[in-house]
Amino acid sequence: MAQQTAETVGAILREVRSDRGWTQGQLAAELGTSQSAIARMEQGKQNLSLKMLQRIEDILGQRILNIGPSKMTHLRVEGGRRLSGAVDVNTSKNAGVALLCASLINRGTTTLRNLARIEEVNRIVEVLTSIGVECTWLPGALGEQPRDLQIRRPAVLDLEAMDVEAARRTRSVIMLLGPLLDERSEYKLPYAGGCDLGTRTVEPHMQALRTFGLAVEASNGFYSVRAPEADRDDRTFVLTERGDTVTENAIMAAAHREGLTVIRNASPNYMVQDLCFYLQSLGVEIEGVGTTTLRIRGRARIEQDIEYCPSEDPIEAMSLITAAIVTNSQVTVRRVPIEFMEIELATLVQMGQDLEISGEYVARNGRTRLVDVTTLPSELHAPADKIHPMPFPGLNIDNLPFFAVIAGNATGQTLIHDWVYENRAIYLTELNRLGAQIQLLDPHRIYVNGPTKWRAAEVGCPPALRPAACILLAMLAARGTSELRNIYVIERGYQDLAERLNSIGARIEYFQD
Repeated sequence: MAQQTAETVGAILREVRSDRGWTQGQLAAELGTSQSAIARMEQGKQNLSLKMLQRIEDILGQRILNIGPSKMTHLRVEGGRRLSGAVDVNTSKNAGVALLCASLINRGTTTLRNLARIEEVNRIVEVLTSIGVECTWLPGALGEQPRDLQIRRPAVLDLEAMDVEAARRTRSVIMLLGPLLDERSEYKLPYAGGCDLGTRTVEPHMQALRTFGLAVEASNGFYSVRAPEADRDDRTFVLTERGDTVTENAIMAAAHREGLTVIRNASPNYMVQDLCFYLQSLGVEIEGVGTTTLRIRGRARIEQDIEYCPSEDPIEAMSLITAAIVTNSQVTVRRVPIEFMEIELATLVQMGQDLEISGEYVARNGRTRLVDVTTLPSELHAPADKIHPMPFPGLNIDNLPFFAVIAGNATGQTLIHDWVYENRAIYLTELNRLGAQIQLLDPHRIYVNGPTKWRAAEVGCPPALRPAACILLAMLAARGTSELRNIYVIERGYQDLAERLNSIGARIEYFQD
């Protein structure tokens, strides 16, 4: 950044901060830096990266570098490089979102430690703040972005003031129905948004919550909700879909019902387990965590100060392992939640991938088992059978797309069957722009023919998180310079993915037109 530009940006930063009524110390605490660093920024004496400017803009809620409509952010990737070193897996995005929603059940203070700082989390925090919840990012280590979030809800939530725009940009807003079960006699929630993955009905959520007496009607872009009367009834029901968010919504509804709730065909996946561990710490009795039958005895009122750290993200772990495999590199991925990665790792071994797996240790939540996984350069071959997802403990549906990139490095033909989502297999054909040989059989199935001679290209991000991440990872293997356009969808689900890949030898930079 030229000196004149730095001084101009510094002046704008000072003006925006003052208009917000913040001191330099307050902004420094939010950024996890020092007051003197903020002073240097405002004097034009501190170089600011595009990423730092985006963080400042997100915190202050106002544009600084560009006055007017927000510009899209892109990535430029210098591919064909071997990676090396070690990288840690961040905590789970999906668990973090569920815990943010569940914090509304607690009338005390919830502090979520080491929370993923991603767009999906930011949107839920914006929604919570808009309805009166006090959300405070606690200062982190010097120069690091704050990761600990303190949450205090008011006695009465102002649901009419909900930030509709933020709510519509995340599918997770549907998960407020369980925590808000009997918050008000009547209220509205905006329709859920998120990734474009085809038709994803919310009917399983409604079926589960109707068991508690909740009535929901959809009209004019909103869910109109009529809450049930409080009761102490026992209830048993079967989820018609073993979905993660459906299970979480049902668990959160049961958490503030004093009767016994038995949920059958429940998802035992990683984010569901984290939610259960948090609620157990609040005094909710839950039996069967990690199984498909949950027995929950809730509490009518929960008011407790609590700290909780979600466990590591198996999908991010798979992303980092994939980056190492497609670049044929030796990389150690630390803090891998092995319970939720065993099928994926076994499939990789069947394809010829050499892996070294450490002994187990315990995550910060005191429950989840972790290992370190080291990839070694290997010659891959197509698996003997198709690769397809299954509910936990099967291969995770969100890890399936990474096998399209990995299969591109394998000799032979791999059939990948994504039976859950209508559009995601179609998005994976964008890898052909980077030299892959992917044949679309129907909206759910693709053939991947390898090995691939990856080549650099300019590709626009598809509107789905995991296929977009797959394109970025393939670019790491493609010799030359590639560009990935409009990466907002990736930032919904990953914190600083480009920087962390750079820490193990990648060359990726942010830019705007």
